Amino acid sequence: MSSQLSVILENPELAEQLLPEAQTRGFVTAMAAAPHVLDPAEWLAFLWGGEEVSPFTTQEDLESYANAIINLWNETRESLLLNTWSWPEDCALDDKELVTEATRDFSEGLLQGWQLARDDWETIMPEDTEDSALLGGVLLSISLLYDPENAMQALSEEGADGLAQFEEIFKSVPLMLCGLSQRAHALTSN
Repeated sequence: MSSQLSVILENPELAEQLLPEAQTRGFVTAMAAAPHVLDPAEWLAFLWGGEEVSPFTTQEDLESYANAIINLWNETRESLLLNTWSWPEDCALDDKELVTEATRDFSEGLLQGWQLARDDWETIMPEDTEDSALLGGVLLSISLLYDPENAMQALSEEGADGLAQFEEIFKSVPLMLCGLSQRAHALTSN
């Protein structure tokens, strides 16, 4: 993540009002993967809870934050379309908690962002199509990473080795997100 954004998010006056870094990254990743480019003016406020008034005290601070978010969006979009996207550094599996807090936050942000683009996704990937199955697989995987305890329980009930399955899911997310983004781009570029 751009150090500019990290510095902004480390400001104690803003930390309480803005989404945490991993959740911000997840949200921006959902926006970067969206089938149609959504104007940041439409979604930027969600990063501070959807309030009309931003938590920034100066226009320069708001512009600095917006620029950092747009830079992250550009980097993420490019990596998704070039099949080079990978988990942010602090997102990982965890022996005790199954996933790190950053993984959980990232997944939450991604699911929140997906809600904003949901109609676009459902329009280009209608129910009962292969594309819809791809979208469903990505969303299911992210949901499992957001709520790992219930995921482990469900996997165990199915007789699966929950931990091994979980590791597979985590490792496959970059490939699935890139594939989904590329497919959406192909469907909307015609």
